[in-house]
Amino acid sequence: MTSRTGFFVLAGVLALVALICVGEGVQLIATGKPLGIGLGLCAFVVPVIGLWFLRQTVRFGRDSERLARELEAEGGLPVDELKRTEGGRIDRASADAVFARRKAEAEAAPGDWRVFFRLAVAYADAGDVPRARRTMQHAIRLHRTAGTTGTTTNKPARSSA
Repeated sequence: MTSRTGFFVLAGVLALVALICVGEGVQLIATGKPLGIGLGLCAFVVPVIGLWFLRQTVRFGRDSERLARELEAEGGLPVDELKRTEGGRIDRASADAVFARRKAEAEAAPGDWRVFFRLAVAYADAGDVPRARRTMQHAIRLHRTAGTTGTTTNKPARSSA
């Protein structure tokens, strides 16, 4: 099963669970008892959180793919230069060497989303998925900033205040 297919299956399950939660919440509120009303209102929170998470995941995937397409059009996608074992797994030393080079590139150009995109790929190849995701999110933020200013300078994030 591809990750995209898995995503759609899980999104469908999430939608089904959301409908069940809302239905149960309505029934609990209809009891008219204070405890039922409280639990019914809480049942509405679960789908909201799930749908928010689903939205964030879809947005991240869409933005990552957009950056990949743009980088591919520029001819800047990272090439797969990793050595692999006989079983097809990535050789750890090879991944570490590529990662060190990508990290140096990112330190040399802290405002360029392209180097952070390539660094995120290197993190993923090295098996560090959480850092790969955070680095890709940073690349997406840099791309948005570059798109609004027309440059690749790193602007501070907007405050929520």
